[in-house]
Amino acid sequence: MPAIEVQRQMLPMLSSPNQGARFYNPELPATEPFVPGHRTCAGCGPSIQYRMTSKASGDNTILVGPTGCMYVANSSYLCTPYNVPWAHTQIGSAGSFTAGVAAAYEAMIRKGKWKGAFPNIICEAGDGSASDIGLASISGALYRDHDCLIICYDNEQYANTGIQASSRTPYGGMTTFSPPGPMVPEAKKLFPKDLARMMAAGHPHCYVATASVGYPIDLMNKVRKGLNHKGAAYLMIYTPCQKGFVYETPRSIDLGRLVVECGLYPIWEWNPEARQFDYSFRPQNMRPVSEYLKLQGRFGHLHAEHIATLQKFANQQWNMMGIALPEALIRAADAKNLVAMASAEAAAAVPQAL
Repeated sequence: MPAIEVQRQMLPMLSSPNQGARFYNPELPATEPFVPGHRTCAGCGPSIQYRMTSKASGDNTILVGPTGCMYVANSSYLCTPYNVPWAHTQIGSAGSFTAGVAAAYEAMIRKGKWKGAFPNIICEAGDGSASDIGLASISGALYRDHDCLIICYDNEQYANTGIQASSRTPYGGMTTFSPPGPMVPEAKKLFPKDLARMMAAGHPHCYVATASVGYPIDLMNKVRKGLNHKGAAYLMIYTPCQKGFVYETPRSIDLGRLVVECGLYPIWEWNPEARQFDYSFRPQNMRPVSEYLKLQGRFGHLHAEHIATLQKFANQQWNMMGIALPEALIRAADAKNLVAMASAEAAAAVPQAL
């Protein structure tokens, strides 16, 4: 079938991509495609991401919502926060449904039945859908290069069904399916599936990137890059879950920054034209993973050797990005050093006798 020319609404990039958590950027439209009053938990990372994503894409947007937190919490009859067209699909059919929406608009354009700008078609799949149950259909949509953006809002678990482990649950993460105990003291034994790199490796013609709610302008620029890209695009976004991670409600954005600064969630882009990764986004501060872990109850059971294992994993991520490690992070990858540093900190905290 011959290629068709579609009228595109190219979205401009926002300025100051590295200025942290500033969200009320004057360059953004005043409209709210994702309105307040939804039924997600306080501090919900996926809902924060939903607002940022829809704000970046604008009113000419169609949202696809596979079964997951954002479907279950926000699709009560006559009460939804979506101010643009939104459609539900099953958890395993995220990619095929989204591809069908794109193909339908392509067909209408070919037949002269659609004269407007091609809509921004965005699929919002949780990590349960994107990394496990719906992985094949998403891969198919990317491989066939349908004109759409598929987002994995990554809260690292099956949250809406009771906090079960997914293949994105990190090493050491406690869930109802990976509880700590005498036989498995670290709880989750496996490291998370490197989903975004899998998508870049298997679909090199697509724009692929990672982002975090802790860096809103970077996140929204990547949404716009994905939508401006001619063809399929994929974006994986870190979206903390207060209920599953067990942290204080106001800490969602703090965690979104810390997970990047400690190296557990590298932020990068895959450039399909140059066929290479872009690691130009560098956090200003490099922090030990312990600062990130101690804010979350799901890691409260970990021992020094488990924390050192996670630090070693984070150090590997830094090395992959070509970033030189400070001595403190190298030492923190050894459990003996962690114990010694903790003892030194405890001793320093004890008031000295006069």
